[in-house]
Amino acid sequence: MTAGIFVNIVAWDSYQRNEDVTPYWRALKSGGELNIKYPEAIELQKRLLEEEGHTIISKGIKNTKYYVKDFENSLIEL
Repeated sequence: MTAGIFVNIVAWDSYQRNEDVTPYWRALKSGGELNIKYPEAIELQKRLLEEEGHTIISKGIKNTKYYVKDFENSLIEL
């Protein structure tokens, strides 16, 4: 929970800057899910990931959730 709070802080701080932007949109929830709490909800994260070449898929009819297709292929080891 604490990590999620700090990721949100970084996302909003980066969103409000014009330079030295942190690519927060690359941080996904478990299973490759996009984060509704990021700036501009899902739309901005979806657009930025698609610009980087990722495919976004939706799951569900009611309460639709969005995921990065084959996100495992883009993971980096820390």
